[in-house]
Amino acid sequence: MREINFPPVDSADPDGIVAVGGDFKVDMLMSAYSQGIFPWPISKKYPHVWFSPDPRGIIELSDFHLPRSFKKFLKTCPFTVTFNTDFESVIHNCSKIKRKGQRTTWILEELEAAYIDLFHHKLAYSVEVWNEKKELVGGLYGVSMGQFVSGESMFMKEDGASKFALYSLCLLLKSKGIPFLDTQMITSVVELFGGKYIPREYFIEKIKNLNWYQERQEIFHP
Repeated sequence: MREINFPPVDSADPDGIVAVGGDFKVDMLMSAYSQGIFPWPISKKYPHVWFSPDPRGIIELSDFHLPRSFKKFLKTCPFTVTFNTDFESVIHNCSKIKRKGQRTTWILEELEAAYIDLFHHKLAYSVEVWNEKKELVGGLYGVSMGQFVSGESMFMKEDGASKFALYSLCLLLKSKGIPFLDTQMITSVVELFGGKYIPREYFIEKIKNLNWYQERQEIFHP
């Protein structure tokens, strides 16, 4: 087994870049996430870029709450949700959906394949949102290693679908006793459900207190 060494996170530059190089193999990704680092390709020329931003975005599951507008939406919600039934479609959609201010996707083919490999190792998960026609209209995916769970990216094709995916995920995690969801950044959707920024040093302390080796099947893989 190879030895993997990342620089300490407090050596990151102002943009949060800790290192450049390496690969996206399972052991590299596991080592990165366990140290509060995640991959975020800058371009096809520089795909292997590793970040640990300060501050860090999370949703404390104890602070998870529903906005009044979303409670109203739930009363007539047309969606159903599943977990881990179509990971590849979810991540592929996340890689193709255009986002404001982004000319290209950060989910390059190599990284997409890497997360699919993580999924097959039961170290990643997906949330699928379906409309009444049984069409995939939203979802999200992330990393799941023991008690550590991240939200990497989400997509929607119908209004409210990505919110419903995040809502469903948070409900599940809270019911399983997961303390927080690592969202890395705080988007408007994440903020709606109680997302907040915390100092990187606090985040590192939080992940040190997690059990990274509990049965990974317990949450997403029955």
